Formats: sequence, C-alpha cells, structure tokens
Amino acid sequence: MNAQPLQALAVAAAIASTPALAADTQFAVLVLAMPTKYHYEYIPVARDSFEKLARLHAFELTWTAQPAAFEADLSKYAAVVLLNSSGEEFNEAQRAGLERYMKAGGNAVVVHRAIIVAKPGQWPWYEKLVGRNFVIHPMLQTAVVTKADATHPATFGLPDRWLWSDEWYEFSNPYGVTIHPILSVDERSYDPTKIWPGQVAKGMGGDHPVSWWHSYEQGRVFVTALGHNVEMYRDGRYLDHLWGGLWWAAKGLGQPPR
Repeated sequence: MNAQPLQALAVAAAIASTPALAADTQFAVLVLAMPTKYHYEYIPVARDSFEKLARLHAFELTWTAQPAAFEADLSKYAAVVLLNSSGEEFNEAQRAGLERYMKAGGNAVVVHRAIIVAKPGQWPWYEKLVGRNFVIHPMLQTAVVTKADATHPATFGLPDRWLWSDEWYEFSNPYGVTIHPILSVDERSYDPTKIWPGQVAKGMGGDHPVSWWHSYEQGRVFVTALGHNVEMYRDGRYLDHLWGGLWWAAKGLGQPPR
C-alpha cells in the first residue's frame, strides 16, 4: 500500500471517535488527548466530562488521540483543544495543518502538559502560540490561586481566592510574547523550591501566571497550566474554568470591550 492511502486511513481513524450529536449545536470543537508517560489515566474521565459539557452547552465534540486529525481540514472547528498533548509530537504535515488553521482565524486551547516542549527552538511557532516556555515545576502542592482578570469567562465559576493542588509550572518568555494573565498562583502559599534531588526550582516571585489568553496569528489562544491529575477532570470548578476558556476561545465573547 502506498503512502497516500495509509495517510488517508490514519486521518479517518483520527476522526472516527466523533460521538453522535444533536443537530442544533453552537459550534464544533476538536479535542486532541494523546496518552503519554505521565498523562494517560485522566483520558476516559476527561472525555466523559467533555461529552457532558457538549450535551449541556450544545456544541459538537470530536475527540481523538491521533494528531493525524491535524492533517485534515480543520475549518469546521471553532476551536481546537490540545489536552495534555503538546505540538512537539506533531510531524511536519500536522504542524503545517495547525499553522494553517490559526492563520485562517482558528482558535486554540492549550491545557497543562500541552505547554511543554522538551526541545525549545525546534518549532518556535508553537512556543509563541503557547506564549510562555515551561522551565520546571516543584512537587505537586496545594496553593492559593487568585484571579488576575475577573472579567474573563475562565474565572466566572471560581472564587476570588481558590485553594488548588497542582504542579506549579515555572515559565520563561524567550520570544517576548505579550500575554494577558487570567489566574495567578501566590508563591507565598507553597514552597517553590520543594523539588526532587538534583533539580532546582526557584519560583517566579509575585508575577506567576497559571492561566492566560492572547491573540496569535488571526485567532484567540486560551492557556491553562492547571490540570495534572485525573480527579481534576471530575472537579466542577476546574471544569467551569476549562469551559469558560473554551467558550471564549470559540466565540470571543464574555469580556467587556477593551
């Protein structure tokens, strides 16, 4: 079998997991959730939660574990969600597909592990889409999360001060990307230096965003560093955070004029 039929089969498999949906939907969303060494147990729980959100809020959901979906026409999707699935795993055709989608006005949601690229500089376009580069994280701890922008829909289901337990990613900004923080973590509420032997984490000080938005190419990007373990995808507040960010990315609504 030559390469073209094989590619066609891969794309077909990538989109085969689309559930049956009602005809009256607001918009369509593609979710990529690839199993990785540290992130796989969450997948069935997250899928169930996303399907409930789709039924509740009347949007069409396509769920896939195959990045080959990005080789197909993405124009029907109001947003694509990279759920713990970094673009560093994409081949050249899949990278080109995501770039083409964003340049045509597509929108992206980047969740937790999807922020990380193991080898910075291999795909700078993706690093700029995320807006920050992952540096390191200390051991998972409980900390106080605060609203940096209470006008963003990703905060509407959250208290002003929120106790949450997660991996508090630290970031750098090698490309000088301007982001708009949505949530921040108070480093005074946990130990940023608590890490495994042989590694060093210093924290980021008073300016430590854990969720943000920005414009990129012709589209909108919502990013959250929260969402490490499986139980989080059962938590109503976390799902409110994700849904608010996804709805904003897909529709561009919910914020006062700037």
